[in-house]
Amino acid sequence: MPLIAKQLRHRSSRLLVTGLCTTLPILLGVLILYWQAERTLEYSTAQTAQEAVRQFDLMLDNTALAAQELLPLAGHECDNPTQWALRDQVTRRPFVRATTLSWQKNIYCSSLFGGNYLSPVNPEDYVDGRLWLMKGNPVTPDTALLVYRLTDGDRGAFASIDGYHLTNALRLISRYAQLVLQVGPNWLSADGKVRNTPLPAFVVAHHHLDSTRYRYSVEAGMPEGETWRYMQARYPALFVLVVFFGVMAGILAHWLQKRSSAPTLELQRALVANEFVPYYQPIVRGDNIRQWAGCEVLMRWNHPKEGLVRPDLFIPLAEHSGLIVPMTRALMRQTAEQLAPHAERFTPGFHIGVNITARHCHDLELVEDCREFLAAFAPGQITLVLELTERELIEPTEITRQLFQALHEMGVMIAIDDFGTGHSSLGYLRNFNVDYLKIDQSFVAMIGVDALSRHILDSIIELSAKLDLGIVAEGVETQEQCEYLAAQGVDFLQGYLFGKPVPSEEFIRFLNGH
Repeated sequence: MPLIAKQLRHRSSRLLVTGLCTTLPILLGVLILYWQAERTLEYSTAQTAQEAVRQFDLMLDNTALAAQELLPLAGHECDNPTQWALRDQVTRRPFVRATTLSWQKNIYCSSLFGGNYLSPVNPEDYVDGRLWLMKGNPVTPDTALLVYRLTDGDRGAFASIDGYHLTNALRLISRYAQLVLQVGPNWLSADGKVRNTPLPAFVVAHHHLDSTRYRYSVEAGMPEGETWRYMQARYPALFVLVVFFGVMAGILAHWLQKRSSAPTLELQRALVANEFVPYYQPIVRGDNIRQWAGCEVLMRWNHPKEGLVRPDLFIPLAEHSGLIVPMTRALMRQTAEQLAPHAERFTPGFHIGVNITARHCHDLELVEDCREFLAAFAPGQITLVLELTERELIEPTEITRQLFQALHEMGVMIAIDDFGTGHSSLGYLRNFNVDYLKIDQSFVAMIGVDALSRHILDSIIELSAKLDLGIVAEGVETQEQCEYLAAQGVDFLQGYLFGKPVPSEEFIRFLNGH
């Protein structure tokens, strides 16, 4: 009985650890997505408010110009030339709906009614004596008007903006944020109604912005729950990935707990048995020829019992234990042995990409590994590209500076892998002499789907051009993605559209027939 109880406790503990390893990544992923959505909405709302102020300032600039031209006519008789001048401003000035003149605080001449119109003016209705957000006028009592007033003594000129233009701007500037235009105690929302009640409560990403040129302000924000709705609309694929990685983390935790030996010992055994083998994925040029320009060498574990083990199940453990360094060395030797006999089929300078991590940068042994690798090929036949992964941060020490300097002197190029997804990318650009940026496949996958990710992708491409860096796009799977990246001037493309990672025999066969 004690043995059975111990086994039950062990099983319960194992299930608990598996459950925690499954749920914690999912919860953490959801929290990160929520935080990212909040930051995105806050930025979007601020940009929306700025764009709204820009649009309203532009409208008011036109009304101000109209009032300035008409002010000298105030006090003159409302004859045909004066009426023509009022209507001419309405015709020529964008957004101006109506113009009027006043004398001694009485409107007496209008572009709508001519001289058959008399209405008193109350300056207190106008904010700072200039702006008044009205519910309407006698012609259109239910259509908002924004009136601009310009005075000089007893003379006054007025120009108004139709509420149609105001509500269009409030409604169309942003897809998510709600906008409110406030002038004094009155405010206008996208439904076109002018109110003087308290402003609506914006719980998410509330942003207030005053115009620096006119006395009005814009409120932008979103109602409660908009962050979750935004996540559901924009991040469905990421939600699936979060759940997927959570499940995979649980499976990995369960698998590791069931191992009869320590995972590190199992990796050491596999290293001695040469079970870590290279797979090759082609990289093509971004021009119309789509000629093979190189390949990325990817590590796979050919386990005698489990079969082909995915890298996400053992690479993190190899990096943590430090075994990734001898594993990479063995991978480079196998790559040289497999590709060197066929190197004459390569185009000159054929790129061969190998992933390295922070563990490779603790000493200068990597220099010797690269020198041995290059010695297997004729000079100029290949270009070795080391791709810096960001799972562990590479500290800019004296050793790392010596390492990268020695590598560049040998002709080895440096690329940042999955650029744009790690916190250290910009730091690498600042501290290391980088030659290439590799765009993460998550941005490529959003081409034609997610406008925000496309903007980030375009920014990365623009950054690489400004820094005179080569750029490689990973995860290209559709012709649409290929054409878009090629049009943006991306140098190299990589993905299932051109070929999956394959063992050496299949890669050589494809190379010969390419």
